[in-house]
Amino acid sequence: MAFEKVKEIIKESPAFTQLTDLAAERLGGKVLYATDDFFAEKENLIAPTRGIFITDKYTDRGKWMDGWESRRKRTPGHDWAVIQLATSGKITGFDIDTNFFLGNHPPHASIEAVNLESTEGITDWDNVAWKEILPKSHLDAGSQNFYECASDEIFTHLRLHIYPDGGVARFRVYGEVFKNWDAVSTSESIDLAAAINGGQAIACNDMFFSAMSNLIMPNRGANMGDGWETKRNRTPNNRDWVILKLAHQGLVDRIVVDTCHFKGNYPDSCSIEACHSATDNLENADWQMLLPQQKLNADFIHEFENKINKGQVITHVRLNIFPDGGVSRLRIFGKIVR
Repeated sequence: MAFEKVKEIIKESPAFTQLTDLAAERLGGKVLYATDDFFAEKENLIAPTRGIFITDKYTDRGKWMDGWESRRKRTPGHDWAVIQLATSGKITGFDIDTNFFLGNHPPHASIEAVNLESTEGITDWDNVAWKEILPKSHLDAGSQNFYECASDEIFTHLRLHIYPDGGVARFRVYGEVFKNWDAVSTSESIDLAAAINGGQAIACNDMFFSAMSNLIMPNRGANMGDGWETKRNRTPNNRDWVILKLAHQGLVDRIVVDTCHFKGNYPDSCSIEACHSATDNLENADWQMLLPQQKLNADFIHEFENKINKGQVITHVRLNIFPDGGVSRLRIFGKIVR
């Protein structure tokens, strides 16, 4: 199935879109260069959410568009942009999203990749040892164009080519974070759940208002939408939950539960369970209490150390909230166990 376009199903995306977006701006991705971004800035490519459209919004260069858009090309060649991933990783799939680009989308795109230790001194991106990981492929207008990646190599930078010109709203690069754990000391305390280290949100019972993956993003939440929020539940004694896969097995010594921006809708309380599993199939997992049920406050950073049941080597955690509501960030600090 290498390079075969993944069929879009209504209200359903390919499984790889549940992986980490390695290029995401909020994770630390950057757009380093574009041959042309006359109509719309290259940085929009990796912004959060899908692109929007504002009917009557114009700039002094033309129609305002929420994406990267080059001018109409009147010379030979095509346009391209260089993206630095937030962290090195193995890529599973792409979403080249032309949302709202209808009469001005590129009909084709291709992608190259490279693994660079540093970009210092690079002035000519054409002389980099790029490797093609998606051949020239068709793009539909106003659509999420999903493609799988057949390479299992580790990359740090991508070059998105569009043929010959036009606009792309967003560029998503889904895959798995690569971190050299041999370089991490077993005495160093790190956030074992952080997406930038390779942590993943793998399951939850509800994310009606906002996605579970927000819990493990860097920094504090930008707003109430930048967290994990469930719908109001009227069932007595309800419990909502989310499961995180840690980046590396380890011993937990500190937990942070941040309800930033959640004021009239924060959970009354929470607890955290943990288990050790060689797989993500946790149907028969032996969950143990890591943090007994704790009262929560609105818009507040809760730090727990003494109340943690320490000493368990764990791979997964389950955050339970009672009865429902929103949590901005969850940090699971600890030391890796090799």
